[in-house]
Amino acid sequence: MLEPAFAALGPLLESEDPASSLDYLIAQFREAKDYQHLFDARLMKKRLELGLPLIQAPNIGDLPREVQAAYQQSLIEAAQETGELFLAGGDIPKAWPYLRATGDVERIVAAIDKVEPGENVDGIIDHVIEIAFMQGVHPAKGLELVIGKFGICRALTYFGGSGGEKDREQCIGVLARNIYSELAASLDGAIEEREGHKAGLASVAELIAGRDWLFGEYSSYIDPSHLVSLLQYCPEVSESATLRQFHDICEYGKRLAANFQFPGRPPFEHPFIDYDHYTLALLGVDVDEHIAHFRDKLAFENAGDWPAQALINLLVRLERYQEALEISIEHLPGAHASEIACPTAQQLCELAGAFDRLAELARERGDVLTYVAAHLEAAAPAAAKRR
Repeated sequence: MLEPAFAALGPLLESEDPASSLDYLIAQFREAKDYQHLFDARLMKKRLELGLPLIQAPNIGDLPREVQAAYQQSLIEAAQETGELFLAGGDIPKAWPYLRATGDVERIVAAIDKVEPGENVDGIIDHVIEIAFMQGVHPAKGLELVIGKFGICRALTYFGGSGGEKDREQCIGVLARNIYSELAASLDGAIEEREGHKAGLASVAELIAGRDWLFGEYSSYIDPSHLVSLLQYCPEVSESATLRQFHDICEYGKRLAANFQFPGRPPFEHPFIDYDHYTLALLGVDVDEHIAHFRDKLAFENAGDWPAQALINLLVRLERYQEALEISIEHLPGAHASEIACPTAQQLCELAGAFDRLAELARERGDVLTYVAAHLEAAAPAAAKRR
């Protein structure tokens, strides 16, 4: 459009309405789907209207106060339109900077939700993964796209290195579903090879039931390290369907030959066994038995205080705060929040409503303010506490 544009602009620039030259360019950029220049041209026209410098876009804070609001509004409108035009064309990476600036993140989330791994025109998936997962806009969908393009190994690495707090459990669910499906499909393929037909079952527990022949010395149907990498996130899961998948994975892992068993960190030194105890406790199955399993580990030498922290976290998940408090006082005396990965004794006192015990701890530590707060909480009427 260059030469025709220059030819058309001459008369417009010499007319009594020089702004018409920008109107012409705005129309041309819109028709050519050159949305970045459309954005610049719209703002340039606004600067012309407000008597502001045209060549270099000013900072809002540097503008005269009487024109700041008007220019800010034009900036927002232009950015929204530009972002929406890019989205309409399926270009999420180019839409993102504009809609991020206007706070329209949900529009980007909705667009990312519709992306499929195979839609990798001009390498767009890599850019969408960067926005969705690395920048934390839609982590669960971003992780699905990582799996679709690069596989589960890369996804585990990405999550282990960059998995933040946003939608964290959803991300764990994505990993679990994909690993579980891969394992089930691999097992069903082995069954078809041996029995002449697929079992037609989606459950790993049902697929391995009564089929000891699946577990030979060198038989493994998915990389066991992937399973162990996934299981470490078990304590963060609350969704029962995901927990049942963890249980099935543990049942499968327990039956693997010794050369596929990986040592873990206490109290999960036998990952398939220990994480299964944790999972079943969270599922509400024989809870006391599984708590006892982790209580026994408190006496292990050279394990540090990790067994105590893990048990406290489990008891908190089960809302057994008083038991958690007793373990904290015995095994983590004086521990501060920055030193441990579980609630402190003070926090557990509050959860348990044990304000008398909190006052005792505060007195022992010379914490006068907490001592007073604990006494006031203990003395507060129940109705006031409910408010």
